[in-house]
Amino acid sequence: MSSSISTPRPVSTPVVLPVSKSIVWLVGTALIALAVYYFIGVDQGAVSVFGNDMHVHEFVHDARHFLGFPCH
Repeated sequence: MSSSISTPRPVSTPVVLPVSKSIVWLVGTALIALAVYYFIGVDQGAVSVFGNDMHVHEFVHDARHFLGFPCH
């Protein structure tokens, strides 16, 4: 005969987020997404934060091509 010991499974509880906190998360995520979009897609000289420096452009060069941004 074989015997098995069963352990009780933990019950998962849903995470309830108040509307005000979810708005803060949504706005924060949107701002971060826009900053990433700027550095990948726009920052290449004409509207660059860093002026004539192309380090950001070269750092994200392959990502620009992968996302379909023309850069040269």
